Amino acid sequence: MIVTVNGEDRTLADGATVRALVAELDLPDEGVAIAVDGMVVPGSSWGDTPLDAGAEVDVLTAVQGG
Repeated sequence: MIVTVNGEDRTLADGATVRALVAELDLPDEGVAIAVDGMVVPGSSWGDTPLDAGAEVDVLTAVQGG
């Protein structure tokens, strides 16, 4: 299936979860926020939140700086 991640189409396995997307993107478990179709998904729910074909996913990472 195809989902859009930060404006770019990505192919994922059918039934993929937010956790699977985070793993595929090689993202850390902390300092990352994920929104699916405009709704923030708490990190504790990533493994239980399936992605549907056509989903719009926004991935935000925390950046330190001064």
